[in-house]
Amino acid sequence: MRCCRGDSHSVAHHGDGDHRRVPRAEASTGKAHARAVEADASWSGHGNIQTDSFEMEAGNWRVKWETHNAKDPQAGVFRVDVHSAISGRPLETAVEHRGDGRDIAYIDEDPRVFFLVIDSKDLEWSVTVEEPLIEDIASYNGHPPAAPK
Repeated sequence: MRCCRGDSHSVAHHGDGDHRRVPRAEASTGKAHARAVEADASWSGHGNIQTDSFEMEAGNWRVKWETHNAKDPQAGVFRVDVHSAISGRPLETAVEHRGDGRDIAYIDEDPRVFFLVIDSKDLEWSVTVEEPLIEDIASYNGHPPAAPK
């Protein structure tokens, strides 16, 4: 597994897990403000990992994920849980998926320091956490930005 945050790199190897897919709702829509997002941290690999801590200053951020090279469409399992880095408690499950796929999970939590627990079995994965550069929930959720006034 590879963890990339800025210019730093670290390697970690862990065991395997077992999971299912649950659909995620998008973050609540609000008035348009965000024009772009910034990738705060990325990880890739196979097996299980607890990520390094990362700080999110926006209340709404997202987890972009992709799985590939599943040995069997129903065999590969993937789960991403969001945890508070202060208390260590799990806050929400961002992703539960089987087989190859990719998507974006929207997280609506108070700004703080987080870490992810990634569990996977029989597939490779990549995960990136991103937050908006400018507060704009409508644009951030995939809608075009509002025209400047």
